[in-house]
Amino acid sequence: MASIARVTTITARSERSFDDAISAGISRAAETLRNVSGAWVKEQVVEIADGAITGWKVTLEVTFVLDD
Repeated sequence: MASIARVTTITARSERSFDDAISAGISRAAETLRNVSGAWVKEQVVEIADGAITGWKVTLEVTFVLDD
């Protein structure tokens, strides 16, 4: 039997780091989507104010396997 997966795009933000933003995004996706099996970091962006980094944002392509 073949498995079918779907990919959805999500954006997550952290005030600490890219790693924290990725973890928060995956954690949140897993609360809503069943069978999350992987993710691709599509984009990373830093927010800057007055010459200092104020936030880290990531865009993730999250893959989840559809139920039979």
